Amino acid sequence: MMGEEKELTYAEKPWLKSYVVGPFKLKHTMEPYPKINVYQFLEDSATKFPDNIACIYLDDEITYKDLKLKVDKLANAFIDLGLKKGDTIASVLPSCVEFILVDYAAMKMGAIHVPLSILHKTDELVHELKESDAKTVFCSYRRIERINEAKNEVKIKTVIYAPTRLFPDYNLPDMQDVSEKGFFSLDYLLENYDPLEKTVEVDPMEDLALLPFTGGTTGLPKGTMLTHYNISTNVVQLMHWMLDPLKVGIIGKAAIVICVPLFHAYGHFVLHSCISLGLKVFLMDPRDMVRIAEVIKKNRPFMVTGVPAHYMRFLNLDIPKAPIFYLSGAAPMPPDLADQFEKKTGVPMGEGYGATETCACTMVNISPLSKVTGFMASKKNGIGVPLPDTEVKIIDPETREEMPFGESGEIWIRGPQVMKGYWPTLGNGLTDDGWLPMGDIGRMDEDGYFYIEDRIKDMINVSGNKVYSRVIDDILHEHPAVSVAGVIGLPDPERPGSERVKAFITLNKEYKDKITEQDIIDFLKEKVKPYAVPKYVEFRDDLPLTLAMKLFKRKLRTEEIAKMKERGEIK
Repeated sequence: MMGEEKELTYAEKPWLKSYVVGPFKLKHTMEPYPKINVYQFLEDSATKFPDNIACIYLDDEITYKDLKLKVDKLANAFIDLGLKKGDTIASVLPSCVEFILVDYAAMKMGAIHVPLSILHKTDELVHELKESDAKTVFCSYRRIERINEAKNEVKIKTVIYAPTRLFPDYNLPDMQDVSEKGFFSLDYLLENYDPLEKTVEVDPMEDLALLPFTGGTTGLPKGTMLTHYNISTNVVQLMHWMLDPLKVGIIGKAAIVICVPLFHAYGHFVLHSCISLGLKVFLMDPRDMVRIAEVIKKNRPFMVTGVPAHYMRFLNLDIPKAPIFYLSGAAPMPPDLADQFEKKTGVPMGEGYGATETCACTMVNISPLSKVTGFMASKKNGIGVPLPDTEVKIIDPETREEMPFGESGEIWIRGPQVMKGYWPTLGNGLTDDGWLPMGDIGRMDEDGYFYIEDRIKDMINVSGNKVYSRVIDDILHEHPAVSVAGVIGLPDPERPGSERVKAFITLNKEYKDKITEQDIIDFLKEKVKPYAVPKYVEFRDDLPLTLAMKLFKRKLRTEEIAKMKERGEIK
């Protein structure tokens, strides 16, 4: 009919109108993307900025020229040790220079890097080593014992080890001579091999560069098949795109502090981005908040990448009021925390959104970058807008029908950064037409900005009513007494199939013993529907966090259900 407004569809990408940083309009597409071996990022930066500092770990610095030399020597050693294109190489390393060496050396000679968590217990290592078929493991010297335990159940042919310091005054262990067959120290390999001159040719579109494991939404961890093209594309989609108006002052000049573990998809992505731009990287222990704050205060980096738990702890530390772009990811940022952080630092918080299955990033909130760079455009909260050449839609998780604008549903993603599938089957985990269901409930506003409301697995069912735990978490963080908070759903013994809401809270020190569980319940009664008010509130001095410093809700839920079974409340 004449005069009726046409209803937009997600396919029309209404977020494109929000592609701006201050007065600069950002490109609507970054095509064509480079079809390269990811190692090329290091090759190019070492050529353009050979004497620039590539990485600072604790007090140790390494230039791009020296980093490339060590990478090339290690790549040659890998080949001499019998590794070939397409083989998997596992690493069990903290955020250190050695991680960069194995990462880029594996890619240079066409192998697949499998980054494993340093917190893995033996059974977790065994599972991921078996699944990935990795026969070569690169680890810190302190983890040889755990690798030897894994060798009882999985065939490991070669172990490469290196001493890795954990803090500035850390006394390295006296490395005993590991004379067993198949054990090599990194120092020995770097001393005895010349650099590999030619990069092994790969098909960037098809050949895998990384096989990181992720827990997904259910079951045992699964390997995500990421090609060279997936990774290089995602780097260009976010960092090169977002920073394009500022590139003259950034490329080969700026510094970034990485507070997230490199074996985590977020930290790994930031590392690749930094190397692609010739930046100086400060590698940090994610739990050493005092040192992180000292590095920020002393060096005034262009950007800091962390998770909400980092920014929560920054509130009590001495960090400068300076034009630093703080980017948060890996877990939802409570709006109240973002507001408190902006008051403390004078700059708004950026936020990104993605998954291991998407190399790291699918959306970013770029509005704070405008203020950081002095353009003073208005800012918005939320996870931001989809990256260029990324398709997004909101789907009813039950009917799989597309939801109207403004309504909540599961976020689905399709784009060049999306994995080939869960190892080893192409397409596993994706729809037939290439969409990746993200497992998150979200919505989009009229400007194309997206907001996360909950993980589907964290959504609580109270007598058929949906309670978004993330929404309750955010409201709890508005209470002045609350430092850390999270709610979970527990089985309701009186109503099979239904759940009860329980809140876990760490109080700010000045409020300990001055606030009660009922105070929290009364606070929420004024703000949420009756069925969403927690049945129970528990105060704890500490709440479990993952190494990426996300609240470990799954652990809380598992512990609580075990207690309920012990009490005979449920079977």
